[in-house]
Amino acid sequence: MTDSISPMSPQDALIAVTIVTAFADDRMSEKEYREIMGTINLLPVFVNYDLDRMSGIIDVVQAFLDEEDGLDSLIGLVKSALPDHLYETAYALACDVAAADGSVALGEMRLLEDLRQGLDLARLNAAAIERGSRARHMRV
Repeated sequence: MTDSISPMSPQDALIAVTIVTAFADDRMSEKEYREIMGTINLLPVFVNYDLDRMSGIIDVVQAFLDEEDGLDSLIGLVKSALPDHLYETAYALACDVAAADGSVALGEMRLLEDLRQGLDLARLNAAAIERGSRARHMRV
C-alpha cells in the first residue's frame, strides 16, 4: 500500500500522523493545513524534507482510512517507520493538529487515544504532551 512513498521514512510517518489527525473529523480545515505546513517548515526533524512526497502520503492515509481496521494498520506502519525516540514527537504533532482549529472534535480525541495506545506512550507522558499543545494553541 505504500508504493507511492516506499519506503516510508520517519518524516513521512510524522506527516502521515498529522494528516490522519486532520482527517479524523472528516475534513482538513485551513487552520489544520497551516499547522501542518508550519510544522514542516519549523521543526528540525523536517530539515531537507521533500514536500513532493506529501501527495503520496495523503493518498496512503486515505487508502488506509477506506479499509476496515485501516487506522490500526496505519498506526502500525507509522510505528515501524519511526525510531522509538520519535514516538512522542508523533503524538505531539497529532495533538497540535487536533488543537489547531480551537477545539478537539470527538473523532480527533478517539484518534489520539488510538495513537497513544499504538505507540505505547505512557498516559502521564501523553497528558503532558496534550497540555503543552493546549497551552500553545490558547487564544487571548
